[in-house]
Amino acid sequence: MKNVNSQIPKWILIVSILFALLGFMVSTTLLFAPENAIKTVDFEANGVDYLIQMWAVRQFTVGFIFLYSVIKKSKPMLNIAFIFFLVMNIGDIIIGFLQDDNSLIIGASIMAVISVIMLYYIKRKVRIEE
Repeated sequence: MKNVNSQIPKWILIVSILFALLGFMVSTTLLFAPENAIKTVDFEANGVDYLIQMWAVRQFTVGFIFLYSVIKKSKPMLNIAFIFFLVMNIGDIIIGFLQDDNSLIIGASIMAVISVIMLYYIKRKVRIEE
């Protein structure tokens, strides 16, 4: 039977915790002070609060997935977390192009590259024991 070695490098766990904290901070900002995170939205428009709450829950979910993966020290869970984060950031890059938002394109691109690097190191550094 194969077991994943619980010795995931500490730096991978630290980066994962930072992504979890980032997800929780963005979620909190969106719920309590969305005007600080979104400058170009009319908050009086019908349905905007609903969309902001959905976005906040998405960010909370990202944070929770990363935190749970770190607590369990699970290679498969960390892989799923970073794959989810990568796909989410690719979507944000596309949205950035559609909305002509260079800051979103740059930020999401950086996060996507970090996700790819993390996936590479998780695969390379965490060995499967027989």
